[in-house]
Formats: sequence, C-alpha cells, structure tokens
Amino acid sequence: MGVTTPAEAPARGFFGHPRGLANLFGTEMWERFSYYGMQAILAYYLYYSVTDGGLGMSKASAAGLVGAYGGLAYLAGVGGAWVADRLLGPERTVFFGGVFIMCGHIVLAVIPGLTGVAVGLVLVIIGTGGLKSNVAALVGTLYADGDERRDAGFSLFYMGVNLGAMFGPIITGWLQTDVSFHVGFGAAAVGMAAGLTQYVLGRRNLGAHARVVPNPLDAPARIRAGAIVAVGVAVVAVLLVTGVITTDNLAKVVTWVVVSAALALFAVILTSRKITPVERSRVFAFVPLFIASFGFWSLFQQQFTVLPIYADSRVGLDALGFHIPPAVFNSVEPAFVIILAPVFAYLWTRLGDRQPSTPVKFSLGVAGMGVAFLLMVAISATGSGATVNPLLLALVLVVFALAEMCLSPVGLSVSTKLAPKVFESQMVALFYLSIAAGSSLAGELAGLYNADNEPAYFGILGGAAIVLGLILFAFTPPLRRLMQGVR
Repeated sequence: MGVTTPAEAPARGFFGHPRGLANLFGTEMWERFSYYGMQAILAYYLYYSVTDGGLGMSKASAAGLVGAYGGLAYLAGVGGAWVADRLLGPERTVFFGGVFIMCGHIVLAVIPGLTGVAVGLVLVIIGTGGLKSNVAALVGTLYADGDERRDAGFSLFYMGVNLGAMFGPIITGWLQTDVSFHVGFGAAAVGMAAGLTQYVLGRRNLGAHARVVPNPLDAPARIRAGAIVAVGVAVVAVLLVTGVITTDNLAKVVTWVVVSAALALFAVILTSRKITPVERSRVFAFVPLFIASFGFWSLFQQQFTVLPIYADSRVGLDALGFHIPPAVFNSVEPAFVIILAPVFAYLWTRLGDRQPSTPVKFSLGVAGMGVAFLLMVAISATGSGATVNPLLLALVLVVFALAEMCLSPVGLSVSTKLAPKVFESQMVALFYLSIAAGSSLAGELAGLYNADNEPAYFGILGGAAIVLGLILFAFTPPLRRLMQGVR
C-alpha cells in the first residue's frame, strides 16, 4: 500500500524514536502473541479426541486446515492493503483488524465444535489481513524522508513481532495442557484486547497522516467493489454448501487460488506499458526468487502443521522433572530469531559490498531448510514412539531460524528494490503471496506424513529443498544481470 510520509519527523520518545513506534511495537507484539498462541494449539484442538477436549478430526485433515488458514491469513493481507488505500486509511484499518481478531479468538473460546472453528478462523483471517498488512506501513509513516532512524525503527518493531511469537505459544500451550483448549483461545483474545487497548490510548501519537486515505474510491466505485465482494462471498458459500470445497481439500484449493493470483499479478506487471525495460528485467529476475520463496515457506510453515504432530507423538515430553506442553516448541524458533537478528544485521553491515547477493542469500535459506529436514531424518532414527530428545527438535528449529534470517527479511527488502515505480505495493504483495502459497502447501503436504514414512517424508522434502537452493545458486550470474544493478 502507499506510504504517506510526514512533513517532519515526530519527537523522539521511544529509545530515541517517535512515540508512535512504542504503540505499534506493542500492537504487533500482542497481535503476534494472539496469532501464534492460537495457531500453536489449533492442530491439537482439531485432532485430539473428544474426551481429551478436541474435535476428533484426522491428523491429516487437521494439519491441512491449519495450513489453509495460514495461507488465507496472508492472502487476506492483499485485501487489507486495498481497504487501507481505498476506503479507511491505515490507522482505522489496523483498529478494525484488531477488533475482528479479538472477536475471532472469543468465538473460538466460547463456541465449541466446528462452528466455532469456522466462524472464529474467518474472523481472525479478516482481521489479520487488515492489521498485519498495514501496521508495518504505519511504522514507515513515522519517519520523514532521509531519516536515518528508519531501519533501526523497523528492527525494534520486528523485535516486538518475535517477542509476541515467542511468548504466545508458551502461555496458550500451558493453559491448553493444564486447563482447557478454550481457556487457551481465551488467552489469545485477552492478548489482542491488550494490544487494542494500548493502540487506542496511543493513536494520537501516530499523527494525522496515518488517517489519510491515499487513493479513495468515489461512491459508484464503492458500490461496484461491494457488489464484487458480495458475489465472491456467494460463490464461496455455494462451493462450501455443495461440497466442492471441504476440510480435506481446502489446503489444495487455497494453494491453487494463491498461485493463480500470483501468476495473474505477474502477468499484469510484466505486460504493463507503464514500466521501463529495466524495470521489466527486474520483475523477470523476481520470478525465480518467488519460486524459491514458495519452496522455502512450504517447508518452514510445517512448524505449524507437521511438527506439532511430531512433537506430540514422537518427542519425550517428560523432561527435567516436568511435562513440556508440545505447543511450547513453537516458541523456540522466534526466540532464536530475536537472538540472531542483530547478529545477521551486524554481519551484513560489516561485510558491506562483500556480503552475498540476494540470490545467494535466498539459496542459503532454501538449502538451510533442506538441511533442517535432513536433520529430522537423523533424529527420527534415534528410536520409535515418543523417544526423541526434546533438545534435538529444538536444534532443528534453530536451523529453521538460521534459514529464515537468510531469506525472510531479505525477501521483503528485495521485493521493494526490484519493484517498478507504479507497482511497488503489488511487488510486496507478490512476496506475501509466496508465503501464503507456501503456508497452504505446508498443510497439503502434511497429509503425506505419518510416523511410518518419516525417513522418506523428511528426506525427500529436505533433498528437494537443497536441490532447489543449488539450482538458484547456479543461476545467480544471469539473475544478477536481470536485476540490473540491484544486489
């Protein structure tokens, strides 16, 4: 979405940064607390037996639904950016997004069964689309052009992201294990309520520019947009009622929808007469990076589909004299991102022009995920049943974090660097679409996993990721030529 730059930087008040950064830091921290806290226990709620407080779905269906949910949440971000640009402005879109998220978690907490899951997840998806796609843009509006604090401000902001992602699964996992699933979902609702409260109290620090609608729709266009949305909702409802879309094939449907949307967006950009030959070359360079990112996220997002099942059934959870809630493993990766982020920032700064190019960083990220999956083959060979040392699974998640640091922040950055001037927001949307497609594919792939085929499952996916990384590395020279000076 477009970013409105203030005429002058606001006063410093949060570690030398604008006071509004503290508000957005807290908002995103609590939103990620609720998002990852709920997601950490969602698969267990879906496939645990009714006597254990769950819904008794098959593990494959549960993992597929979690993957489809993740894909739709990222896909909704494209719509959330449009709402902010054309209807409400980013500040109000973030507020209403938070309200939808909180209501979704409340529904999950108080309404049992698949009805609560369906209504709750739809509300969270809509809310995440509105909040997640705009809160980072609001951070950018806090700084004037040329303000050297901008990069450091985003670093502080992303620290909030990972703090929430780390503590959310710990709290909800403990509550789910010791009390009930619904109390765990309730904790996610309380977290989002805390985020909304401090957001409202600090809205005045965001400035008037945060409420500007960059490209507002006129009345006829609003009517047309409303009609399109209504038709889309009606079509989806018909497909659900007639059984064309089911819980078993939802992840596959979402994957194809997202991939189709990405192909259409690439086609729109590449065929546009508004871009220069240099810009078109750079967009072509982004295509293999998109494919690599898609492959990366299809493995990385399995920490919410396959790995929860693995932690629950294959890891010895009684260690150090107490029982480890399996959801706690979802806190390991963000904890190490917090530790590693400043290390990587220092490393890239220190290397300067000698640091690896973007294609090389992408290849390291994808291959790193391959190494993590091959490590899963090794640790699974240590025994059958719930015998895997929890520290070994934690080690694998550390490799996840290392791989993420090579690709995730770099991917968002390069999407802006390679973007044509008239398609800046759309190129960022393409990067998020790679995450959406990878998330839903992670759910679809989970249907192939079971304890009997672990070596083949982890080995084939790990080997494929390493091959993809090597192919991208081999094509680095022609890719750099297509990138036309962008590293």
